[in-house]
Amino acid sequence: MDIHVSTGGSDAAAGTPDQPVATINEAARRARPGDTVIVHEGIYREWVTPPHGGLSNNRRITFTAAEGEHVVVTGSEVVADWEPAEDGTWRANIDNTLFQGFNPFAEKIQGDWLLRPAADEPDLHLGEVYLGGKALLEVATVDDVRHPGPQDTIVDDWTGVPQPGTEAPSRLVWHAEVSDDHTVVTANFGDADPREELVEINVRRSVFFPVNNHVDWITVRGFEFRHAATPWVPPTADQPGMVGPNWAKGWVIEDNILHDSKCSAISLGKEVRTGHNFATVRRDKPGYQYQLESVFAAEDLGWTRERIGSHVVRRNTIYDCGQNGIVGHLGCVFSTIENNHIHRIALRRQFYGHEIAGIKLHAPIDVQILNNHIHDCSLGLWLDWQTQGTRISRNVLHSNSRDFFVEVSHGPYVVDHNVFGSPVSLENMSQGGAYVGNLFLGSLRVEPVLDRATPYHRPHSTRVSGYAVIISGDDRFIGNVFAGDPEREAYRVELPEIATAGYGTTVYDGYPASFEEFLEITGRREGDHRRFAGIKQGVTIRDNVYLGAAEPFEREEGAVRLDRGTARVVVADVGQVTLETDLPQEFSGARTGVVRGSELGRVRFVDADFEAPDGSDLVLDTDLTGASIEETGGHAAGPIASLAPGTTTTVVWPTHSTTA
Repeated sequence: MDIHVSTGGSDAAAGTPDQPVATINEAARRARPGDTVIVHEGIYREWVTPPHGGLSNNRRITFTAAEGEHVVVTGSEVVADWEPAEDGTWRANIDNTLFQGFNPFAEKIQGDWLLRPAADEPDLHLGEVYLGGKALLEVATVDDVRHPGPQDTIVDDWTGVPQPGTEAPSRLVWHAEVSDDHTVVTANFGDADPREELVEINVRRSVFFPVNNHVDWITVRGFEFRHAATPWVPPTADQPGMVGPNWAKGWVIEDNILHDSKCSAISLGKEVRTGHNFATVRRDKPGYQYQLESVFAAEDLGWTRERIGSHVVRRNTIYDCGQNGIVGHLGCVFSTIENNHIHRIALRRQFYGHEIAGIKLHAPIDVQILNNHIHDCSLGLWLDWQTQGTRISRNVLHSNSRDFFVEVSHGPYVVDHNVFGSPVSLENMSQGGAYVGNLFLGSLRVEPVLDRATPYHRPHSTRVSGYAVIISGDDRFIGNVFAGDPEREAYRVELPEIATAGYGTTVYDGYPASFEEFLEITGRREGDHRRFAGIKQGVTIRDNVYLGAAEPFEREEGAVRLDRGTARVVVADVGQVTLETDLPQEFSGARTGVVRGSELGRVRFVDADFEAPDGSDLVLDTDLTGASIEETGGHAAGPIASLAPGTTTTVVWPTHSTTA
């Protein structure tokens, strides 16, 4: 059955095309498995909380914008009653009944792993003020509204690399004072008159997010979602987003535009009963310990393939969010994230912490991250804890402070045929990865983590089978192209002694050149665990190409070092991304065959093979452009199989096909 929704309808109506209901929530209340809710053009100011889900992939409840119609679902309300002051500021006195019990201007941004630019700065809040749809900046006092200072250039504290620029002029600011009955907002709108412009404030935490768990098999398609007062979402807390399933199975979130969520746009997990900011609230144990406990608490709550995850997030455009474009811990398992455009995430840096990225996932077991374009973010892609069975393939990342960070994971995970075009391409604080056919235009960092043991799982399962620290190594690099700028340092901050950073696989110098060599070294020592102490794990590094300042692993077989040659990512005004290369004739000698998971060996701690999610042999036979790679004859190193000597320009976004 189809249920129609229109802003001109009535919630007492039949829900037919000529008698539509007025709210999406009323349609959601009526919808049952197999039904489709068709929403017609207009702005819907509501938090949609579907109470019912579907029963299977074939018996879904689908929420879709009517074909060819622009539907906006927003967490904001219009504020029109602004009073001018002589100092150029404006004041609105808002009755707190507007907030219906949840006042974002009274809710602090807080939680585990949250940092601020300075410890003595005042608290910030979930509230936001929008002028013409653009968010202003919160300041500490009314006097700061009268005299806003310039925003300083922000440098990434982890790498020393300057962040991409912010879109919000710092002179457009606001401050709120909350009492029992009213919220007074004082704002500086610059030259704009808020009585003549559209001014909104966020009043709802989420926009499309169930209140209850296990509302399964929902499709959300074709909407514009905006202006949610979402909270800070570390992996040790509840993780509500502007849109998301709230601990369920089988959602499809596709073809939407999502922007201006205070923290996160799409959340695929976690669940509040597995812990909620205990490190901050109790202060008795580190967040790391509570995060370990949350994994076992999730198992008690039925964290299995049969009940959780298997979501699809595809063809969405996500931008201007304070913390994440897509986030998830535990609830993201067995999901596919493909062909999304994610940009301008966490750039304003009024608040920041260790959970910020375009995509930030914990426990992405068997998650497939394919064909995404991620740029102009504080950090592009961050996979943290339990990255196992994960594949990161055919993505284009550039203009981020950092592109890809994989942390305290044991693998096996595969990174193939991607472009990493930012000053910092890869930070590897994990083990058990396979990097095949990528282009790295920035630096690499490799670092063991010996003070945090993290879990690993049975293959293709949430069942924990053990845990271990990160010794580093047990990695494979095959058929990649590395470049580096000889005029700058790989990192601009001092690194720990145990870390190495540079351009190319030279960061692995000193590691055994194979798993067999590792076994031979440890076999010469006495004892049980002591014979492994201080021994680096073996690596497999072969057939890579090195340009500019990039240097090969000291014992690499088949390395091609080119004295000249360039590669760069170019973004056109229409949003098209091209890869421009100028390579010497010697590049034609850099050939490699199709790589299969069965030839990559097993990862040591997990004792698992590189496989497809269904357990079959993983075959890396598709390049960045979607072209099939021939099994015979070999192909060029790097992400584009047809790459050749000379000057070439290849469109790398958008060219991808996705599974409907």
